[in-house]
Amino acid sequence: MIKPAREYVIATRKSPLAMAQTHLAKELFERGMPDAIFRIEKMVTTGDKRQEWSLEKQGGKGLFTKELEDALLEGRADFAVHSAKDLPSEMPEGLALAGFLPRQTCEDVLVLREGVEKPKLIATGSPRRRIQLRYLFPEAEFTEIRGNVDTRLNKIARGDADATVLASAGLNRLGIESWEGVSFRKLTLDECVPAVGQAAVAIQCRAEDVDTFAAHLDPQTATAVNLERAFLQELGGGCQVAFAVNYVGGKLRIYHKQCGKEVRELPEEYVATHYEKIAAKLIEQLELKDA
Repeated sequence: MIKPAREYVIATRKSPLAMAQTHLAKELFERGMPDAIFRIEKMVTTGDKRQEWSLEKQGGKGLFTKELEDALLEGRADFAVHSAKDLPSEMPEGLALAGFLPRQTCEDVLVLREGVEKPKLIATGSPRRRIQLRYLFPEAEFTEIRGNVDTRLNKIARGDADATVLASAGLNRLGIESWEGVSFRKLTLDECVPAVGQAAVAIQCRAEDVDTFAAHLDPQTATAVNLERAFLQELGGGCQVAFAVNYVGGKLRIYHKQCGKEVRELPEEYVATHYEKIAAKLIEQLELKDA
């Protein structure tokens, strides 16, 4: 008698970017677990429903993850696909991160209305981006923006604002190289330090199922994002704090309103096993705990 294939249900948001990332995860697991079946279950989160909310005022973290986490805890899904930057620093009891897909380029992209070189009005709800962009465009003012990637691009093209900022990885995963009415300028990692976990796709599951999925995920990305998230955990912050940390190519970049930008060289072999210690020590050295 032929044993029926094991089916795994994948929880994800419905947005085009979330779906693009989920298909990448599905394809990865289908290659690594060829005897299994993977089915996508699309869900709507609080953050998706409440487009009128300011993410800064609502706290940001968890607005795009809770419904997916509930599905895992209730057994309606086997793992969830998240943008790592959306995940709170602490997991709900019973859940864990299995790991991450290979990370893409981490940089932010400045999206400018066609013909604009120095934007006067920049649309972004991220304090991290706002405070760093003030160094590049000291005369600019800022306003909120919500919506999927295409919605934001269209808002800039029609003149709702002069510019916005999007993650390069999101544009790449959606296959967007150009857009009518706007131009793209990639910001360097030194111009704008990315958010914790930016460009990484996280796989979250029940704690007892971690080993099922972890072997198929990327250890190098895990090293980087674990270090970045260790800073977040120590500081107790989220995406609505003017704080950023990025680790790529052995180089750690930190931005905090208290210390400005800091860059440290750290070997990956050491980071992989000492990321919590590194974060705690640097936060103490830079006096960020009570900043």
